[in-house]
Amino acid sequence: QVNSSQGGSSCKEKHVVLLSPVGRIEISGCETGVHEIKLPKMSVLPSGAEPSVCEVCEGAEELPEPLQQCTAWLRAYFCEPASTGTLPVPAFHHPLLQRDSFTRQVLWTLLRDVKFGEAVSYKQLADLAGNRRAARAVGGAMRSNPIPIIIPCHRVILSSGSIGNYGAGQLLKEWLLSHKKRQKETLAR
Repeated sequence: QVNSSQGGSSCKEKHVVLLSPVGRIEISGCETGVHEIKLPKMSVLPSGAEPSVCEVCEGAEELPEPLQQCTAWLRAYFCEPASTGTLPVPAFHHPLLQRDSFTRQVLWTLLRDVKFGEAVSYKQLADLAGNRRAARAVGGAMRSNPIPIIIPCHRVILSSGSIGNYGAGQLLKEWLLSHKKRQKETLAR
């Protein structure tokens, strides 16, 4: 059980595992919202990974609506990323996203303002979030993001154009960025 920051009430946490082109993605949440998405840490991408392979392999029974929305959103992301813009973003129920803080401001700004296929520098995101001198704090916010991919911290890069670090590993960040680029090029044809 997880304590909510709203009145100390607890919720019944459910778990689901999504088998994706990059490996097993673990999702937890409750009736109120998604608590966390855990990406696999990898040193090598799985061989033969096809973007169309994305299915729930554990925990599909009796999923609360936010987890159903989250798995649908992630499936679309891997199969048809451009369609994610038409899907509802699931509700989030993680304490970091409940309390007022610069980290929350940065994560919501990233979700709202950085569109599909775009990248933004830490400095640009700090400016968008209202504190242009807080690029290092933006890096901290990216490290603490409990909802990666949906809140697209992989789209935040260095001002030099280098991709920078990523909690689940640089290889996964490279794959996520190139996945978006491939899909965007396909749509442009």
